[in-house]
Amino acid sequence: MEMINSIDEILLNVKNIGITGHVRPDGDCVGSTLGIYNYICDNYKNIEATVYLEEFEKCFSFINGSDKVLHDCDNDKKHDVFVILDCGDIERVANFIRPVIKNADKTVCIDHHTCNLAFADINHVLPDLSSTCEVLYELLDSSKISKNTAEALYTGIIHDTGVLKYQCTTKRTMEIAGELMSKGIDYTSIIDDTFFRKTYIQNYMLGLALINSRLVLDGKLIYSYLPYDVLSEHNVPGRDLGGIIDQLRFTEGVEVALFMYELPDHTIKGSLRSVDKVDVNIIANCFGGGGHVRAAGFTAGIPYEEVVKKVITELKKQVEKCITE
Repeated sequence: MEMINSIDEILLNVKNIGITGHVRPDGDCVGSTLGIYNYICDNYKNIEATVYLEEFEKCFSFINGSDKVLHDCDNDKKHDVFVILDCGDIERVANFIRPVIKNADKTVCIDHHTCNLAFADINHVLPDLSSTCEVLYELLDSSKISKNTAEALYTGIIHDTGVLKYQCTTKRTMEIAGELMSKGIDYTSIIDDTFFRKTYIQNYMLGLALINSRLVLDGKLIYSYLPYDVLSEHNVPGRDLGGIIDQLRFTEGVEVALFMYELPDHTIKGSLRSVDKVDVNIIANCFGGGGHVRAAGFTAGIPYEEVVKKVITELKKQVEKCITE
């Protein structure tokens, strides 16, 4: 897998660059795409940078450049380089962006997912790092990181580390967070407003998910499911369901948490979290999904009942294996 030493290597002689991330953008996706966008705008005045993403949560709108993100594009648009961040598979890029990526002279993937398929011309993937924002930070000149760039990168790191408490957090992660804080960002508000603060409807959905949750495997597994008709009734997009899986994970005695919700096309979106022992990436792979050892996701095109049965079966195998070891 080809790696790069600095962002300069992919920006040499570039006049315009396209930037994107995965579908249903989360904090690390939004943070990394807008992080590289702001860094380029600040330090490469001769390069035109354009970010393409699906709609994302309003809580990220404070990041500079969020109002310039395009949610559609001209299929004939040509970029010298197209950078895909926080995405391990081209199938995880929104459909409207893929034709523009194909038109680019060169593609670069910057990521930290263990399941990355190395689909770009250049793939800079570091699975041991906490987040794509951390991977990106190490490619930048820290002395040239502005407050705007720091806010974006800090947001991504905070979200993928669960406010610096997940096992993916390392000493270096903490050092980088500290260096970004030194840029004058309002780190308290970033954490409160993008990670913890929820709307009434988001809290309502959390309540429903908790009420509908079930404990199995002697309390080692908790799972919950929200059907599309419930989400549709309250006009709740999938991106507003963030945090439910983590709250399930906090249940005492639980080793694995599973949260599922039905998409408009009636496929099932699932999120998995592990507390200490289970590799949920293996579970997600059963549905063509993936992610990390402690956090993974998938989309399943089979009826809900079959999804539950298969996921429970696979989770049982993992939990029982850990118990016997």
